[in-house]
Amino acid sequence: MNQLFDFFLEPYRTVTTVNIIVEILAVVFGIASVWYAKKEHIFVYPTGIISTALYVYICYKFTLYGDLIINIYYTLMSIYGWYMWTRMVNSRHLEITRTSRVDKLKALGIFASTAIFVIIVYVYFNRFDRLTDYFDTFTTGIFFAAMWLMANKKIEHWILWIGGNIISVPLYFIKGLGFSGIQFTIFLILAYLGYTSWKKTLDKKTSIS
Repeated sequence: MNQLFDFFLEPYRTVTTVNIIVEILAVVFGIASVWYAKKEHIFVYPTGIISTALYVYICYKFTLYGDLIINIYYTLMSIYGWYMWTRMVNSRHLEITRTSRVDKLKALGIFASTAIFVIIVYVYFNRFDRLTDYFDTFTTGIFFAAMWLMANKKIEHWILWIGGNIISVPLYFIKGLGFSGIQFTIFLILAYLGYTSWKKTLDKKTSIS
């Protein structure tokens, strides 16, 4: 048990109290954001923006450039998603739907272009020196595509979150961000619950129509 605590706490021994507090706040707002996403509540975006903005600072401090790019994108996409979820089309808000063939191609394009961009960034900073960097490239592409699908209320975004979170949980512990590792564990659980919740809503709408 002591070894487990040492593994979790050791990376924080050289980290300032301010940075630890910032990470904890980012985790709290991040969990709140996913919880609101599960509920299909608009608060998913303001809480998410706070979390991702804090993570931009954290990732810069830890030189996690892939994660830095992710969170800048999250912040911008949250603004877009906020607009999409609140706008009215034919007197109705955006509804949960499944991805079309075009949506899937767009998501694949986002994944591929993002992965290539992250590779270029890592090569530029001469940072392909850790195994986690290669996984970062993959998860960044997954999360970029998931965020776009979420902004458009496509139920498949939860499947991408689930896959990306499964990879991210051990990665963040390895990176020395234990609180974030716990956050992604909670994200994984909430992503599964979010998928089942959205599926019930979608199935109910389908049965009525």
